[in-house]
Amino acid sequence: MRRLYVLRPEPGATATVERAKAMGLDAVAMPLFAIEPVAWTVPDPRDFDSLLLTSANALREAGDGLSALRSLTVLSVGEPTAAAARDAGFEVVNVGQGGVDDLLTRVAPDMRLLHLCGEHRRIPANAPQHIASIAVYRSRALPAPAVEALRGEVAVVHSARAAARLRELADGALRATIRLAAISGAAVVVAGDGWDELEVAAKPNDRDLLALAARLCQKPEPK
Repeated sequence: MRRLYVLRPEPGATATVERAKAMGLDAVAMPLFAIEPVAWTVPDPRDFDSLLLTSANALREAGDGLSALRSLTVLSVGEPTAAAARDAGFEVVNVGQGGVDDLLTRVAPDMRLLHLCGEHRRIPANAPQHIASIAVYRSRALPAPAVEALRGEVAVVHSARAAARLRELADGALRATIRLAAISGAAVVVAGDGWDELEVAAKPNDRDLLALAARLCQKPEPK
């Protein structure tokens, strides 16, 4: 069985590694980015109907400004983000398990949403809702890790940025030995070709991504 490398930033990397180990996988964290806060101005909550949260990082890094927004209900992508919102004192009224695109199809088109997010977060351009995005954190690239450890192993990328960074770090000969599990089609496109195997999770969440990773780890080597 191949070893699994988790490339997402902390604390998500450790959480994913723990889930993977509970599935019987040999998993280790190799973060490519670190999450850090950015300065932001809190808008008037009366201008919005709900908060849109696509990552728990927004809750961890937003700081004291969150307290002014607790009158807003939360629309969350994924249960981990929803749990973090509840812990922060928010009422969560909708939890999407299929990514932000899926969540927005189940939200009234006339809603005014405040999206607290990272600098590189994507919201569908054709979303009917009025969405105001404010960056409250960024992902800072860490010094290049020893990616040679990935030779002959499996890696999971939780974002298109991680896929792009890994492609930069791993030369063609190394990529040809790596089985890569991607969280989204966008990450697959950015990762490009040349991998031993490259597949996308059934849905853009940690559970489905790890199910894919487990299959790639346990897949027999060609004879």
